Amino acid sequence: MSSDEESRATSGVRRNDRRSMDVALLRDPGTIRDRCGNILQAGIDGRLTHFDVDLDALEGVAERVVKVTRVAYPDLAIPYHSRWNHFRAGGVDRVADFDERLAGMSKEEQGRARFDLAITSVLLDAGAGPLWAYVESSLPESTRQTYTRSEGLAVASYHTFIEGAFSSTDDPLRADAAGLHAFDATRLAESFQLSELNPLVGLEGRAALIRGLGDAVTARPDLFAGRIGGLFDHLAGQAIESELPAAAVLAALLEGLSSIWPGRIELDGENLGDVWKHPFAGGEGRTEGLVPFHKLSQWLTYSLLEPLEWAGLELTDLDALTGLAEYRNGGLFVDGGVIVPKDASALAEAHAPGSELVVEWRALTVALLDRVATPVREKLGKTAANFPLAKVLEGGTWQAGRAIAREKREDGTPPIRIESDGTVF
Repeated sequence: MSSDEESRATSGVRRNDRRSMDVALLRDPGTIRDRCGNILQAGIDGRLTHFDVDLDALEGVAERVVKVTRVAYPDLAIPYHSRWNHFRAGGVDRVADFDERLAGMSKEEQGRARFDLAITSVLLDAGAGPLWAYVESSLPESTRQTYTRSEGLAVASYHTFIEGAFSSTDDPLRADAAGLHAFDATRLAESFQLSELNPLVGLEGRAALIRGLGDAVTARPDLFAGRIGGLFDHLAGQAIESELPAAAVLAALLEGLSSIWPGRIELDGENLGDVWKHPFAGGEGRTEGLVPFHKLSQWLTYSLLEPLEWAGLELTDLDALTGLAEYRNGGLFVDGGVIVPKDASALAEAHAPGSELVVEWRALTVALLDRVATPVREKLGKTAANFPLAKVLEGGTWQAGRAIAREKREDGTPPIRIESDGTVF
């Protein structure tokens, strides 16, 4: 373990002596950057098995990101890359609708409810597949729209939440342990309008994830106090003079939700979550060759920043978090010619999330997001301080990845297909 790694791991142990130094290290976003950076360097050197890296193509990708950003946000007033923006899909402001439903509650209760909604929605957000769609039937027929992919999952999960699917009380706007335990694939299929003609990838995995969330809430009353939204109080209590580091939000999520991920690598009896093996990841001892991503946990962290800010807290050091290792960002670099498959057949096959090819692709994506952020900021006249990675993603790389996918393939699917179980992407 390097001196930097040991420092980060020791700090993690001080935060909670129940975790080993190795577990703490693999939960640190600095380790994500280091390990993904090691894999990028191997790609630059031509040592990777599945991909070459063409950094000369990065300028063209940056131009694409800037163009998409200026179209979507001409005033450059860009929100964080979070679930809340998806709740405004189709020009319908469901965030305002939710605020109205929370009117009259205390600031603390509003924070808990927003955490309940954001966390359940994000954990249902893994790729939907190309065939699924959701019709917002609760709206008048003349104004109904059909949504797919991430926006569809957001809208569907919003309505599932406000209908009380995760609550065991008369208050529908909560996600408590008993309500989460009772959620099953049948309820999910009904809420998300599934049929033979409208299939959703990873149905059972998503439902199991929500039930596992109920187990996690039950297991850690110190973090959740019986409901997911209890994490709001836990984090608010950590703030010093109303300031809270963004990494503290991620740390709490990784600590509290580690048990919900299925079939993952374990150390010291702890599920590591979104951590995978790659020969060029680096590291020493028991963590050698392990590369963490924590994609859903970081996406969730980004989605909790706004509720905390709305409650009056200031989130600091946002760029301690990393970019998200998912298929839109990753697809941008493949379609943009930065990540170049060595074997074209890789684009015609579906790959398991733990395959070396997918791990390699995701690691390159994380490291390249840091690389492309610099020219994007320069072209937009921004700095890292006023344009953190969370805004580069939203502006941004995610939208550019979707746009170029539509240019390259009629159905807009990513260039590399993943055998999703509903718990990774």
